[in-house]
Amino acid sequence: MPEPATAERDNAWRVFLVFLRLGLTSFGGPIAHLGYFRTEFVERRRWLDDRSYADLVALCQFLPGPASSQVGMALGLGRAGGWGALAAWIGFTMPSALALILFAYGISEYHALAEAGWVHGLKVVAVAVVAQAVWGMAKTLCPDRPRAALAILAALLTLLLPSAWMQVAAIAMTGLIGRWWLQLPPLPAAHLASYAVSRRTGAMALGLLAVFLLGLPLWAAASGSTLAALIDGFFRAGALVFGGGHVVLPLLQAATGSTGVVGNADFLAGYGAAQAVPGPLFTFAAYLGTVADWPLHGWFGGLVLLVVIFVPAFLVLIGTLPFWQRLRHRHDIQAAMAGINAGVVGILLSALYDPVWTSAIHGRTDFALALAAFGLLVYGRLPPVLVVVLAAVAGQILSA
Repeated sequence: MPEPATAERDNAWRVFLVFLRLGLTSFGGPIAHLGYFRTEFVERRRWLDDRSYADLVALCQFLPGPASSQVGMALGLGRAGGWGALAAWIGFTMPSALALILFAYGISEYHALAEAGWVHGLKVVAVAVVAQAVWGMAKTLCPDRPRAALAILAALLTLLLPSAWMQVAAIAMTGLIGRWWLQLPPLPAAHLASYAVSRRTGAMALGLLAVFLLGLPLWAAASGSTLAALIDGFFRAGALVFGGGHVVLPLLQAATGSTGVVGNADFLAGYGAAQAVPGPLFTFAAYLGTVADWPLHGWFGGLVLLVVIFVPAFLVLIGTLPFWQRLRHRHDIQAAMAGINAGVVGILLSALYDPVWTSAIHGRTDFALALAAFGLLVYGRLPPVLVVVLAAVAGQILSA
């Protein structure tokens, strides 16, 4: 596996421990995860600066798959090489995956989990986390009127035309406008994060991705087996979905429903539970693999489909990083990236309203709790873990 080229290195175990804590506490979905990551790795640990972090977020927004998980993999890769990427993924993913596997075993007892008061408190604190991310990134990445205008443009586009593809289009548009409009000094090399992935390694990863995309459907068609059909369906879902975890749900429902291995009631119950656990929504695959009536039924099947759905995200990330890093050294690419960075702020601002605000804030009490959490994070500078716990407790008390 490739070794990191950053000045400061960590071993994979330390990377795992950092991401395990995030995997246990990062509630609120992919947009909130990016806020947690920024607080942990930009502000607290200073593994990279705001510009490098925004560049990485912009890249992962372009790529298919779970953007927050890919950001985590890249952060681990940059800190401890290939084993660091694996450690980051395991630490961030396994808490929610194991929780959903347990839920699959005891589904009859946990139907009301998604409606619990403490879960609602966690949704509310996600509003504060995203607001903190927008606040901090806007000050750094939109310091002038042109970039503020690009951020507003991206926010308007994604608010008025909400879809995964419009997010990609907004990033592309702000990048193109930035390339021709923004006049910026050359970006010092010290600001650029390096992930030490060679072009040969990147090309091999993209080639392997293509082999799987072409070969798995042929295997499924030739064998006619449920095992092959599920592995093919989950791999394609991980490889071809843009826009985050929620967009993958229709494909997963089609993959399981067409084979009859998971009923609609069980599917929806698992989806509700997935909203109540931290970490990436793609871990819903672990629940489906556990509850499905297929040859690998049980926890082993859950872990198999969990790996299958995440493999494309890793391959496309490794395949893109070496070419991305070389291109962005050019002045025109730097200007485009400045525009994209502003666009990312706008998209985060849009997401702060929908789905984060609309799904969490239902009245004055919710707004008061979100405002208190924002104040504790931004001005009180309390650790996000403590704020999450306090919000969960407050949510349970207020629902009583």
